[in-house]
Amino acid sequence: MPKRKRKPRNVDASDVNGEDTVILHETVPLQLRYYGDPVLRKRAKPVAEITDAELQFAEQMFMTLEATGNGIGLAATQVGVLKRIIIINIGEVDDEVYEPLALFNPEILSAEGEIVAEEGCLSIPDVTADVKRPERIVVEGINAERESIRIEADGLLARVLLHEIDHLNGVLFIDRLGGLKRRLLSDALLRLQRAERPS
Repeated sequence: MPKRKRKPRNVDASDVNGEDTVILHETVPLQLRYYGDPVLRKRAKPVAEITDAELQFAEQMFMTLEATGNGIGLAATQVGVLKRIIIINIGEVDDEVYEPLALFNPEILSAEGEIVAEEGCLSIPDVTADVKRPERIVVEGINAERESIRIEADGLLARVLLHEIDHLNGVLFIDRLGGLKRRLLSDALLRLQRAERPS
C-alpha cells in the first residue's frame, strides 16, 4: 500500500529464484510485480520453517518497500514469491509511531465494524479508490523473532494488514470495489496490463 511520497532510490535485480523458492546471496531490493502478472492472482503457501534465509528475505522486502519511496506494506507475492510473508512499515502518521513489522503466516481471527478509506497499491501504480473494509481486526502470526503474536488493530494498521493479507490470497484491492467503480478504472487498469515492465 502506498503512502506519502519519498524520494525513490534505484532498485537492483532480485535474487529470488522462481515463485515459491527463496535463494538469497546478498541483501538487495527485489523486483516488484505489477497488475497483469499472473503471480499476483495466486495463493501463497504457508512458511513451514522460518529459516535465516526467510528472515533475510523479509529484510529484502523492507529494502524494496523503502526503495519505492511511498510504500507502507508489501506482501511476498508482490515480489513473485508465493510464501505467506508480509511486511509493514508505516512510520509516523498523525503523531502515532508504528514499529516496522514482519509477519509470517498471518491469519485474520476476527473482524468487526465497517469503514471506507482510500487505498492504492504498489503493484497497481497511480490507481486509488475508496475501499470498504472492517474497522477492527485481530490477526495472528509469527514475527521476526520467531514468536507467535496476536495483533489487535484498527485504523490504518488494520487496513494495511487486511490489504497485504489479501495479496497472499491472490486478491487485489480493486476486487473489493463495486461494478461501477471498477468500470471507471478499467482504462487505467488496461494501460497497466499492457505496460512493458522489467520481468
